[in-house]
Amino acid sequence: MGIQLAGFVLLKILIVASLVEYSIQAKTQTEALSRLHESKFRENSGTDTNSFEAIQDIDATKFHPQDGLKEGDRIYALPGQPKVEFSQYGGYVTVDKSAGRAFYYYFAEAQHSKEKLPLLLWLNGGPGCSSLAYGAMQELGPFRVYSDGKGLYKNRYSWNYAANVLFLESPAGVGYSYSNTTSDYDNNGDRKTAEDNYVFLVNWLERFPEYKDTDFYISGESYAGHYVPQLAHTILYHNQKAKKTIINLKGILIGNAVINDETDSRGMYDYWETHAIISPEVAKDIRTYCDFNATTLSPKCNAVTGKANEDAYVIDIYSLYAPDCFHESTTARPKKPSLINFDPCSDYYVYAFLNRPEVQEALHANVTKLTHDWEPCSDIITKWLDSPTTIIPLLREFMASGLRVWVFSGDTDGRVPVTSTLYSINAMKLPIKTEWHPWYNSGEVGGYTQVYEGDLTFATVRGAGHQVPTYQPLRALALVMHFLGGTPLPNTQTRT
Repeated sequence: MGIQLAGFVLLKILIVASLVEYSIQAKTQTEALSRLHESKFRENSGTDTNSFEAIQDIDATKFHPQDGLKEGDRIYALPGQPKVEFSQYGGYVTVDKSAGRAFYYYFAEAQHSKEKLPLLLWLNGGPGCSSLAYGAMQELGPFRVYSDGKGLYKNRYSWNYAANVLFLESPAGVGYSYSNTTSDYDNNGDRKTAEDNYVFLVNWLERFPEYKDTDFYISGESYAGHYVPQLAHTILYHNQKAKKTIINLKGILIGNAVINDETDSRGMYDYWETHAIISPEVAKDIRTYCDFNATTLSPKCNAVTGKANEDAYVIDIYSLYAPDCFHESTTARPKKPSLINFDPCSDYYVYAFLNRPEVQEALHANVTKLTHDWEPCSDIITKWLDSPTTIIPLLREFMASGLRVWVFSGDTDGRVPVTSTLYSINAMKLPIKTEWHPWYNSGEVGGYTQVYEGDLTFATVRGAGHQVPTYQPLRALALVMHFLGGTPLPNTQTRT
């Protein structure tokens, strides 16, 4: 909580000072998204908010032979890791040789039947946050970190029970990913991230050619509501341009996702009012003074949203009913772990583990000896150059192309809440195919779901915060299994 409060105070200082240059330096996922959001509504922010378009021509020299590199990436065991039956890999893929820019990945093959199961890419957002920090080590990866930061225990709800799961740290400057051209850290944005992610994937599939024809899905949360659709659009564009299937994309899955700035903003404050975080009077003033379709917000709007933010940021807005972390460090001895009871200090355990030299050696990470620590969210990325106001046109494109599109929402997240997502989907004006109803898992209500014409599926996950698999791992695993299987979420209480 101390980090979140400090981040909010800094955010207010930045706004008051009316800085033109946007900084997303942040230690946690909690800070990064808020900073970008506020900056986009600031006059002369310098952030390009025009619609996303795929890079039409990618330099062919960015694609390289990968022969013999796969085996060198094999991870035989991580320090303190329990014995497992699946294979895991980690290492670097160069995305721009001339700049010396390379992305780090971690890959956990499926627990069983890897040849029959799909390939799933997971991206965390921020922007600037690590998919190792959150996705792999706190959400859906095969392991969780003990509280002493020295060992791992199994996640029996890992998504590699449903797929071969690939985690990517991007863009350059996130986690272990780096560039030898330091100006790259000042020139990140949505377009560059999408291009580099695409180049990474094409090269990675050359390194792991057995997955070239495998059904491929992209998933992610938060600001990955931009990353995932933008990468999917880039894949479709270059498949069409090449008149062949370069990457066998079948669908996307995004959770508590940034989709449409206006409805995201309006839905957040409406959620805060209905969950007794802000007063009805403040909520009314926000509706009166704030035009979230505007390029800049009025002084009256800034004043009243500032009051709302003060009320909201004294709790964990990313999971309203989660406990706070008070010790903000590892423990001398490992506590008894739990996959069900959320530990709010997990960030500190992961930070300690991934900064251990023997862990980095086992992961084949930090091979260039970075001048900064591995961080869950980057503190060396200093600018974000472009961020479209909406990705709704991309969702429409995918539906027209026959891609599977699922959007899910942990219903206790107050930062990109269920109201924001529903407002964004409602803005698409889609006819309803299957009306709103509960879905079930293990005899309990897992959440609620609705399917729209064009086969866009929306689902809530009951009792989950922003990082859904962290708070409700069993329900999250059930959700992804149905997504990958192309089957509707169960509408009966039959135990599954």
